[in-house]
Amino acid sequence: MLNPRLDLLTDYPFQRLAALLQAPPGGEPLVMSIGEPQHRPPSFVPEILAANAAGWGKYPPMAGTPDFRQAAGGWLCRRFGLAEAAFDPDTQLLPLAGTREGLYQIAQLVIAQAAPGAPPPVVLLPNPFYQVYAGAALLAGAEPVFVPATAETGFLPDFSALPEPVLNRAALAYLCTPANPQGAVAGLARLQEAIRLARRHDFVLAVDECYSEIYDGEAPAGALEACQSLGGGFDRVVVFHSLSKRSSAPGLRSGFVAGDAALIAPFARLRAYGGAAVPMPILAASAALWRDEDHVAVNRAEYRRKIDAAERIFAGRFGFYRPEGGFFLWLDVGDGETAARRLWDRAGIRVLPGAYLARPGADGVNPGRRYIRVALVHDLPSVETALTRMAEVLEA
Repeated sequence: MLNPRLDLLTDYPFQRLAALLQAPPGGEPLVMSIGEPQHRPPSFVPEILAANAAGWGKYPPMAGTPDFRQAAGGWLCRRFGLAEAAFDPDTQLLPLAGTREGLYQIAQLVIAQAAPGAPPPVVLLPNPFYQVYAGAALLAGAEPVFVPATAETGFLPDFSALPEPVLNRAALAYLCTPANPQGAVAGLARLQEAIRLARRHDFVLAVDECYSEIYDGEAPAGALEACQSLGGGFDRVVVFHSLSKRSSAPGLRSGFVAGDAALIAPFARLRAYGGAAVPMPILAASAALWRDEDHVAVNRAEYRRKIDAAERIFAGRFGFYRPEGGFFLWLDVGDGETAARRLWDRAGIRVLPGAYLARPGADGVNPGRRYIRVALVHDLPSVETALTRMAEVLEA
């Protein structure tokens, strides 16, 4: 007997894309549909993994090592200007085997079963969105409320515009900044507004900051930074960070959740039953990565050069704008599915239709329908060649 809530899930975007693009193109295809960084991670990573190889023979502690917690917590304090006296990495930070599982599990943690006859709890999420948010909400028995994150809203959701009855039912809200797929950044004032709303209506604000270190201009503000400026500690707020994008190390499956100690403690208890502990060699390599900023600056500069190339090629076309953060282009091509098929058939370039990252709104219109998401993860020459060819195909 399967969980009937599984029927509420749509196919994952990449499953839908595989069905859409079944005929292989001629030549070697270029995959720009998935945000899998292709930059080389620092050379010290394999060295540390090898030096700590004995750790593969040990069960790792779910809470990680003191060294990992100090390294990740120290980075968090330096990066977002947190007072060290106000942040305790032993009680306010928990390692994750990649942030996807943490973003999924936070819904299991905070969503209570509705009383018989009562409406289910609500989870607020941007639309378009990272698909794990919706899956987590549905499988926890909540009602997802898709909040427009379109050009009209600055590509960020305005939770405060929702009706009071909806906000009063909210148990959780997901906010991604810099946003995937649009690259919009929530400034300090916007984060403060979301935090006030969460505290006023007694829901948890889960802020996905996994793209925070890939930015075009100023470093994005963080939710814990906003908490500190407001006062009241980190009440009702948790943030998620990962080494996948920051350090081009997606295969490490290493990240962390940090924030409200009253949430981190039960989160640790939940993960003891259903979480994957991060292996000891990976914890050691991760600690070194959180302590090193040189490779992050190099990584960020390489993405900026690719954004420069995209601007040269697409400026004034397809709704191009420079994303404030992240490494995706969000291009308005009229019909994302049609464009994706054309790019695959004519150029061997795989991109993701924006509709696969969104749900129809109250007006029945999918806000991602007109768009494609293009991941600038390959080397600069490959990206320049691919984007030039994309422009030719899309304008033909």
